[in-house]
Amino acid sequence: MSQKRKTIIVTLAAAAVIFLSLQVVGGSSQPPGPPSAPGGKPESSQPNAEPGSQNPERAATPSREATPSRPSMGAQEATVPEVGVVNVVSRSHQANVEGYGQVNPQFNLTLSAQVAGRIQSLADNFETGVQFSEGDTLATIDDTDYKQAVAAASAALEEAKVALEEERLQGKQALSEWQRSGLDGEPSSALVLREPQLAAAEAAVKQASEALTQAKRDLAYTEITSPFNSVVVSRSIQPGSFVQSGAEVAGLYATDIAEISVPLSASQWNNLPPASSLKQQQWPVTLTDMDGLTQWQGVVERVEQHLDTTSRQRSAVVRVAKPLEQSTPLYFGTYVVAKITGRVWDNVWQIPSTAISQKQEVWFVTDNNTLDKFTPSVLFMEGGHAFITPVEGMDMAKIVVRPLNSYLVNTKVLPVSETSDGQ
Repeated sequence: MSQKRKTIIVTLAAAAVIFLSLQVVGGSSQPPGPPSAPGGKPESSQPNAEPGSQNPERAATPSREATPSRPSMGAQEATVPEVGVVNVVSRSHQANVEGYGQVNPQFNLTLSAQVAGRIQSLADNFETGVQFSEGDTLATIDDTDYKQAVAAASAALEEAKVALEEERLQGKQALSEWQRSGLDGEPSSALVLREPQLAAAEAAVKQASEALTQAKRDLAYTEITSPFNSVVVSRSIQPGSFVQSGAEVAGLYATDIAEISVPLSASQWNNLPPASSLKQQQWPVTLTDMDGLTQWQGVVERVEQHLDTTSRQRSAVVRVAKPLEQSTPLYFGTYVVAKITGRVWDNVWQIPSTAISQKQEVWFVTDNNTLDKFTPSVLFMEGGHAFITPVEGMDMAKIVVRPLNSYLVNTKVLPVSETSDGQ
């Protein structure tokens, strides 16, 4: 067989193999038909099936139209926004005014030496923080020179008294001599009867007496004592140190009474009784430390009659008796919150502080469930609530708790009560 013939046969065989391959691939890629019914015929889709018949696949998966839907809200209810409200009614409320102040002693004294000298001794417990009663000795100054001064003043007084007695005798003698002389009338000079000399002797006695009193007072000043019931805040002397008259010895706080000056604004004063009522009754005050852990009771003792030049406020002065003898001592220098019992307001609405918007407006829901607003007259604030004057002609209202800036008057809303009576 020739080479040319062999080439033709191989080419034909390859073409046949390719043709058979394409037939096999083409047959397997045909889309699957519907499942054949028995006998080899495909199952029909039964478009005209009877109403009672049902396709299993359709029964397994309900159509969208057959799915039951939830009942929907009406168009009006779906668009009405809900607002939280509190129900408020007109009632009487007692105002409580809060202020801040520092506890100070009634008397704050820098004790000074009245005479100069060397410190001879100190009291055994003359230390800071120690309490002394009125008249207790804190320190003594060397009194040697002052005792000598008392003795000298006493001697000078006695000499002046002797001179006065002598002058009185001389005056009597001069008067007797004038009467025996037989001259008529009065002497031409008072010196004749020694009247000026007698007056000088009397003045000398008085001067010597005053000098003795001064010497005794200086001697008493050598004993430095507490002028009132006190606690020592500072001590400036040591045993053996020399002090001049007027030199600082110690710093003392009076312990009988503590005072707290509480600055208050004009609106706060408006919530307190008139100052003249202090003569009939005192205003109770509750003092609390800044941590809120301890309380003390006091009273408003007086009110200032001037405004502070810096704060432009007037102060109420609160008094606490025996501050260091309380169950929990009230130490001087403590910062406290003072809650003063104020006046009673009638016909007041108590609303949450959040009900006052950034525009200083209060929104409420009318009987027709629409929004309305007014500008409140705030009497006082306390405990997260604002106490305001009611709208004229209204005894109760549904106050919106948290108003939005986007609210508009007459907007339809659905009020939802958050608390009962807003109290």
